[in-house]
Amino acid sequence: MDGFKAAIHGKCPQCRQGDMFISSALKLSEFHKMNDNCPVCGLKFEREPGFFTGAMYVNYAFSVALIVAVGIALTVFDTYTLQAFLISIVSLVLLLLPFLFRYSRILFLYWFGAVSYQPDKANDK
Repeated sequence: MDGFKAAIHGKCPQCRQGDMFISSALKLSEFHKMNDNCPVCGLKFEREPGFFTGAMYVNYAFSVALIVAVGIALTVFDTYTLQAFLISIVSLVLLLLPFLFRYSRILFLYWFGAVSYQPDKANDK
């Protein structure tokens, strides 16, 4: 599995086979629960205490992109009012919260976790 596809599926950046999260993003009571270590290669996902605090910046970038996209879409469709904008933003952020949370952490680990792909690690355990 290539790196992009592994990230989309929430797989470990080292072996690209183990799941980073315990359950599906659609299970709202557990969307935020991560495995401490990769179930396949044993990689510790939280590289240091508080590592995923940096993922908030990735989430912020996602949120800004979402706000800009909604503003442009409302302007293009000529339905831009403050009320429509706020309702759209709040609705989309609440709807996409599990995915924004997960992909912020996944991308942060892939980009800043100093973990490289090691195909031989997938066969270690």
